[in-house]
Parts: sequence; C-alpha cells; structure tokens
Amino acid sequence: MARYRGPKSKIARRFRDPIFGPDKSLERRNYGPGQHGPSKRRGGKQSEYAVQLGEKQKAKYTYGILERQFANMFEKASRMKGITGEVLLQLCEARLDNTVYRLGISPTRRGARQLVSHKHITVNGEVVNIPSYTLRIGDVVGVREKSKSLEAITGSLTASNKTYDWLDWDSSSMSGKLLSLPAREMIPENIREQLIVELYSK
Repeated sequence: MARYRGPKSKIARRFRDPIFGPDKSLERRNYGPGQHGPSKRRGGKQSEYAVQLGEKQKAKYTYGILERQFANMFEKASRMKGITGEVLLQLCEARLDNTVYRLGISPTRRGARQLVSHKHITVNGEVVNIPSYTLRIGDVVGVREKSKSLEAITGSLTASNKTYDWLDWDSSSMSGKLLSLPAREMIPENIREQLIVELYSK
C-alpha cells in the first residue's frame, strides 16, 4: 500500500507547521530543513506557483494522500455542488482513516491508517480495511469487538479530549457516527484551499 514513509520532522519544518502532530524539532528549529539553516536566500519571495504548490503539498502530507489520489479527489470535488476548495477538504475529512483519527481511536492519522489496514475498524458493523474509504452521512465507525482491548486504542481514547461537531462518539460501544460533513470553519487544519483550487485551475 503506497504512502509517504519519509522523515516527518523535515516536512513539518518545510511548512513551519506541526502537520504530523506536536514536534519538538520544529519548536527548536522553526525554519526550513537543509545544511545551511535559516539562510537569507531562503527568505526570498516565492513565486505564485510555488506558494500554490506548497499549499497542495501541505494538504497531501496532512491527510496522508498521494499525488494521484489527491488529483482524483480534486476532480471529484470540482464536479460536486458547493465551493470546490471546501468540498475538497470535506472529502479529505470523510476518509475513514481521518475519521478514526478525529474520533480519538488513534492519536495520529498514520496510526489510524494502520488500524484500518489491520482490520481493527468497522463501518456499519462490517470490517473495512481501506483507509481511503469515503464515509457517508449516517455511517457508524466502530472498533472491532476483538480489538476493543488493544492498548493502542484504549490508551488513545483515554488521552483524547477533542470533540468535533460533525461527529458523535459513544464510548460505551466504542463507535462514532458521522452526523454531517463539516463546514470549512469547523475544520481546524491550517490549509488555504483556495490556493489549491487556483493551482489545479491553471
């Protein structure tokens, strides 16, 4: 299964944003990676294309989506009703691995992807092992019965304290329901989706 396996801190430093979660190296060195450090040349003005491309790369790394998948998602978003950039982020949020992460079943999207791939997660009672599976409103995402005692899952749920208006979590059954697709202002990610739309529109 294809996914990004490279260094996370280097990517986070490139965008100066903890897109993979809290990162001590980013806190210590809040400038781009490279042997010359925060040199003056790095501070040069970027072209419009470079800024747009950077925003697309940031969104891809944040949600753990590769290039072809992301392009297909944009194509789908552009055909749907609504503001294309907002619909694109809604499609990203509706992915199964992202929803597992949002529900607190895993502390990271990478971990959520692994839980899905290893058949620990169900959708409407059926095991689904496709991280990119797109959920629909009303779908119920749960932890497989045999997996409810896994330390990785119980530990994550215990530590999780975030809630999202578009998701409803039931701790007794270890399951959550997708109530709606989130409006743009509900999505906490620091992504300027309009730049991605402009990039693909060229």
